[in-house]
Amino acid sequence: MQNQAQKRLLLLLKLLYEQTDETRFVSAADILRYWERKGIHANRKNVYSDIQLLMDDGHDIICVKSTQNRYFIGSRLFELPELKLLADAVASSHFITQKKSAALLQKLARLTSTYNAEHLRHPVYMEGMTKPDNETIYYAIDALQTALYRKQAVSFQYYEYTTEKKKILKHNGYRYLFSPYALVWNRDFYYAVGWSVKHGKLAQFRVDRMTGIQPADAVYIADTGFDPVGYVRKVFGMYHEETQQVTLLCENKTMRSVIDRFGEGVDTMPVAANCFRAVVNVAPSPPFFAWVFTFSGAIRIEEPTDVLAKMKDMASWLVE
Repeated sequence: MQNQAQKRLLLLLKLLYEQTDETRFVSAADILRYWERKGIHANRKNVYSDIQLLMDDGHDIICVKSTQNRYFIGSRLFELPELKLLADAVASSHFITQKKSAALLQKLARLTSTYNAEHLRHPVYMEGMTKPDNETIYYAIDALQTALYRKQAVSFQYYEYTTEKKKILKHNGYRYLFSPYALVWNRDFYYAVGWSVKHGKLAQFRVDRMTGIQPADAVYIADTGFDPVGYVRKVFGMYHEETQQVTLLCENKTMRSVIDRFGEGVDTMPVAANCFRAVVNVAPSPPFFAWVFTFSGAIRIEEPTDVLAKMKDMASWLVE
């Protein structure tokens, strides 16, 4: 009898989480029919007492009162908009294979009702998006995260491509000794940052090009002064120069792009009916100049003159 009651309770929980949401409900009669199909014989009193048990256990079961009360699951671990964001991130990720993406999306779908799960199956289209075929990156990330947690050195091999697009191990299969400090996500790729014995300094490696990662007997070389935020900004943003104040003359149509790059707090002022000035703090580096180039003159550097001169020098190779 106790086993029957436990099974009844588990089936009720399954029904509510899979078949109900804010727009779809079940009545006591629906629950009794569901139990009957599963070989459980019960009555309305069982429905009410079991629902109360689940509510006492913390499940958010909402009762819509009417001539025949109806029930649905209210709040869940993840709300539908949150699941949509996660599903889009999985579907569009460059390093997750097509097979793994499908498996992860199926698991995410189990966190909502079967009806809402349909909202997670619409693909995200991204220009030029490619998916890898190799799933070993998941194990590489796991090995590196474990090493980070344990502050343990690892060894690995690294590969590159020939002109025939064939993978080959660098330096004839040389095993790098590496003390990982951080994992960095940049432009849809994972990078491991840490101390490389071969280079004798901080270095970063693309995780999807690392292979044969394993714990090493070598001593972990720590760096208490390592600043991951500063490192990412300097190396991955290629900001090898100090930031300085730069004045830009911008056509009105570029306001959205200026805000996207520098935030809503960017200092701007109208100049004429069709343009404005923006004063920004930026490192005068190739990524910044490349950004200015994309607007074909709709954004121009006004001052300081030395920054404008650097941009002209960078562009000079185009006319040589």
